[in-house]
Amino acid sequence: MTGFPILSLMLAVPAVAAVAALFASAGAARTIALVATLIDLALGLDLWANYQIGGPQWQFVEHAQLFSGFSWALGIDGIALVLIVLSVFLMPICIGASWDAIEKRVPEYMAAFLFMETLMIGVFAAQDLFLFYILFEAGLIPMYLIIGIWGGADRIYASYKFFLYTLLGSVLMLIAMLWIVNLTGTTSIPVLMEYNFPVQAQYLLWLAFFASFAVKMPMWPVHTWLPDAHVQAPTAGSVILAGVLLKMGGYGFIRFSLPFFPEASAYFAPLVWGLSIVAVVYTSLVALVQSDMKKLIAYSSVAHMAIVTLGLFAFNRQGLEGSMVVMLAHGLVSGALFLCVGVIYDRLHTREINRYGGIAINMPHYALFFMFFTMASVGLPATANFVGEFLSLQGIYKASSWTALIAGTGIILGAAYMLYLYRRVAFGEQKNADAAAMPDLTAREYLLLTPLVIATLWMGIYPESFIAPIRADIAHLDARLAAARPAGDAQVTPGHPVAETHESAEHSGEGSEK
Repeated sequence: MTGFPILSLMLAVPAVAAVAALFASAGAARTIALVATLIDLALGLDLWANYQIGGPQWQFVEHAQLFSGFSWALGIDGIALVLIVLSVFLMPICIGASWDAIEKRVPEYMAAFLFMETLMIGVFAAQDLFLFYILFEAGLIPMYLIIGIWGGADRIYASYKFFLYTLLGSVLMLIAMLWIVNLTGTTSIPVLMEYNFPVQAQYLLWLAFFASFAVKMPMWPVHTWLPDAHVQAPTAGSVILAGVLLKMGGYGFIRFSLPFFPEASAYFAPLVWGLSIVAVVYTSLVALVQSDMKKLIAYSSVAHMAIVTLGLFAFNRQGLEGSMVVMLAHGLVSGALFLCVGVIYDRLHTREINRYGGIAINMPHYALFFMFFTMASVGLPATANFVGEFLSLQGIYKASSWTALIAGTGIILGAAYMLYLYRRVAFGEQKNADAAAMPDLTAREYLLLTPLVIATLWMGIYPESFIAPIRADIAHLDARLAAARPAGDAQVTPGHPVAETHESAEHSGEGSEK
């Protein structure tokens, strides 16, 4: 689809607003950021409304050659569309969450978030290999600043750890990209997705990309930067980190690793399964013993993203579609849980679980919202996570029943640590007078949490709205992977009856004679 350059406009609006915010007062910077993010939300909804389901694979395409070997190439398929919509949906909520919480260097803070919005949209819309890499890596800078300047007491350590982990993981990917361009003579991502790389070369190239995307997800054992980053980041930083930045790793797998290197992906699938099931069980058990609410939710994010990697490398449509839905659902629910933590942190200035207890008495409306998102995280039917986890586990089962069995324990453990958290915060005796005196939700906090409730229910009750745009792209990727798909161990093929045994056939014959 050609015509109006809506993607470039979506990149330009927050970028221009970021520059304007730098030269504005604190109050004006907040207003500029909110207006810019709402404009981008409107443009994102327009993008969704005009996306042709069943139309061309790549739509809203823009292309301009800037210089030799580098072009301004933008365009989206259904996978990029839903992730862009998720990004622009969360950004106004992040600005609203920071409205009163951030008091120092407000213009710089708002500018950092606006620049981050530009980079996030650019990552999902980029169709040039080097443009993707630049935007992918540049996203580190505003988050590094947000954690390092506006974070908690150990913010410097957390920001450096975040920066070094994610940057070093991407160096190998850059080397692999240079080799790919030298081999193929093109930087076009759509062209490279159809290119058949030599099988022997695929293994090293896959490992180079894996080094970057595994850190970004993050996968065990390179996940240790995430809890530190979440704990030290301000509330809005945690929302966007969990809601969008982690999804860049999953997007990288589904956009590059799987279609570029299908044979290598199949070869290394057992490695991914092994790392992911360790993550599901280990990080869930670690979450159970946490005393800091943010750290508990951070470890739960690692467990949920492990379900994503399992589904992606199940090599079937259910796994791929389920992984995409889990990414979207996790973006909503995990972001909402960090907002819920931020609400009471702003009142009591502590995230220690033991400092709370019984707040359902004095904050009943807050307790209701917190309960909803707790149950959504657990995967309650009619909420977003249920749909994604069900599809993912179905796909994982088709690939490996033992892997699905172990991954399923993550849902049980997830219920354990989330309900244990909720009981200690909302129920029980009110031992702390400060917690017992906290006021209930303000009008602003209602406005922040209500859209997340609606979106979570919408995705859980009518997931077709979110699956329809990605269905054709997932089918195309599934066809690309078909030749390399490893044999699964599932004994039942969905949609086909199990062959009758000799005895059942005899009984059937006797019944027909009678």
